[in-house]
Amino acid sequence: MSLTEEQQEKLAKAQELLQYRFNDETVLLAALTHPSATEGKSIKFSYERLEFLGDSILGAIVANKAFHEYPDLNEGGLTRIKVSLVAGTSLSKVAESLGFADIIVFGSSETGTGKRGLHSALENVYEAITAALYLDGGLDAAQAFVERTLIPHMTHEMAEMPENPKSALQEKLQEDGVTPTYKLVETQGPPHDRTFVAQVFAGQQALGKGTGRTKKEAESQAAKSTLERLSEFFGFGLSAEEKAEKEAASRAAKQERAAAKAEEKARRTAEKEAAKQAKKSN
Repeated sequence: MSLTEEQQEKLAKAQELLQYRFNDETVLLAALTHPSATEGKSIKFSYERLEFLGDSILGAIVANKAFHEYPDLNEGGLTRIKVSLVAGTSLSKVAESLGFADIIVFGSSETGTGKRGLHSALENVYEAITAALYLDGGLDAAQAFVERTLIPHMTHEMAEMPENPKSALQEKLQEDGVTPTYKLVETQGPPHDRTFVAQVFAGQQALGKGTGRTKKEAESQAAKSTLERLSEFFGFGLSAEEKAEKEAASRAAKQERAAAKAEEKARRTAEKEAAKQAKKSN
């Protein structure tokens, strides 16, 4: 198969970034190819099929690493670590930091759009490359890549993150009588490769944003990012003593605010009463 100059350049750049030389470059080219680049062509070779395989391989590698790295954790904690690490937001951030945005082959339909679907493309290409490495060099090649690029982001604290970020955020905000709401603020990419951006609000106050392949995933990521930003109040990753201290400080702060409001209300009531008495005297 004859390759364009762009394909040749991106294949060379990809192998440099991956620190791996492919025996079969066609499998790598497929992993780098956005579906938009196959439009109107008789032979379809994009990252979609490889993404399916890579998702399973990636999950197995991460699960195996977490299992041996954290012998103190139960199934729930290990699951939370895996889910957090292989989430779309996590993969796209890692892929972006590796420079994958420069090696994806996009089609003409994406030209001039600013590559609106880049977030999901980065995630998909990471999974597809994992599969390509597995097919070309076996499990060792795929595992070496994942352990070098993704596993360093694994932390024990991930085991304490809530499995359902939306429920956890709602529970926290409702302590102050606030119910979070979600709004779809942006839709990126072509119809066959949609990426949704959602934002969570507490009343009129905008909180975190999240991105996902579905509206539900985008909302979940928005809730998760909000929880992470506010983790100092929620106590993720803290010891029992530290959590108790923060909870006590939070209660004390609420009591102080309540006392200040009560004092202000009493002052205003007294001023109104004094004004009434002054009018009667006149």
